[in-house]
Amino acid sequence: MQIVDVQSWKNLSDTVFVPHNDAEYERLVSMLDDLIDQVGEDESHPLASMMDVLSALIENYENTHVPELALN
Repeated sequence: MQIVDVQSWKNLSDTVFVPHNDAEYERLVSMLDDLIDQVGEDESHPLASMMDVLSALIENYENTHVPELALN
């Protein structure tokens, strides 16, 4: 079973990715900030789950690369 076709992933891969450096991390943070402005608290918004995904990717990077944030 093919869950996601290659073209769909190509369209998403510039937006949804695991950050490997500070520049990529900052790019995800900026995208999340823009989504928060657009989605707000509306959990039924079509982009709300994308906010969750970006938040998880950012949190993972912070836990690995920003130790002072992981302690809080």
